Amino acid sequence: MFIRRRRSWELPESAATPESIYLSRRHLLGAGVGLLAAAGVGAVAGIAPAQAAAPGDPANDPTNDLYPAKRNPAFTLDHPVTPEDISGNYNNFYEFGSERTNYQCTAAAARMPRRPWTVKIDGLVEQPREVGIDDIIRAMPLEERLYRHRCVEAWSMAVPWTGFPVRELVAWAKPLSGAKYVRLETFLNPKVAPAQNGFIYPWPYVDGLTMAEAANDLAFFVTGVYGKPAPNQFGAPLRLALPWKYGFKSVKSIVRISFTADRPIGLWEKVQGREYGFWANVNPEVPHPRWSQASERDIGTGERRPTLLYNGYAEQVAGLYADLKGEKLFM
Repeated sequence: MFIRRRRSWELPESAATPESIYLSRRHLLGAGVGLLAAAGVGAVAGIAPAQAAAPGDPANDPTNDLYPAKRNPAFTLDHPVTPEDISGNYNNFYEFGSERTNYQCTAAAARMPRRPWTVKIDGLVEQPREVGIDDIIRAMPLEERLYRHRCVEAWSMAVPWTGFPVRELVAWAKPLSGAKYVRLETFLNPKVAPAQNGFIYPWPYVDGLTMAEAANDLAFFVTGVYGKPAPNQFGAPLRLALPWKYGFKSVKSIVRISFTADRPIGLWEKVQGREYGFWANVNPEVPHPRWSQASERDIGTGERRPTLLYNGYAEQVAGLYADLKGEKLFM
């Protein structure tokens, strides 16, 4: 008789509630998403002027034919998937604004052109290069995974991400033996992202992870969501998902991936290192300096539930940190 012991996050696929409401493209257009003037929008950090007049409509994404990708049954949830109209309008994409529950950030993000988009691979690699995002996406084994997402601000959601393991791109990049960290950088274009015109934050957004974290099976590069190419507000066309860490580690709209010997200093760590550290692993017993992390509010249901160690993924990632001494692992 075969008895299968489910891992900490697993439930039968039938228990995962599919999204019931999709973001409406017409709604975004109705919210004031018009064409940007081609003049004045420069080719900054992977965004070229030839596409500057086109809003970032995922319906026109060149990789549409790859979605929906097959769901990986090893990654399931113990609570419902958050409806897309909620998760898609609650993301913290500070380049486009800090509002939480309205459509202003969504509409602003939709103005960002999605193509051409290139990603620079550099640092300690055999051959630095700059690659088109479509070439990357088509070279990688896309799959869908259901992941928890826990924000450091004590709200949570559950999302069906489509993408590929970070380790696949790491292997493709061929880092040198001296590489200890992966540094990830978001686009920089103040003419498209209004908040980048301010001086509060040290743009562009940067964060990173160790090579060991990048090699973990849970580390995931995201290209799609809810069975289609990701809308811009989710961090299109390429973002990071690290479900055992707080969400600020999940860099959006990536234009540069660098392999380094030095630990990257993330934007939030640079702004307020007392509150936001490099490791940022979820731990309900370690409070944020200004609030408790013992529980979280599910933005899909409004319910409050206890926060889980490593966001429910301790079995898969706790070993990454077993030998670290004197490190602030959880905040």
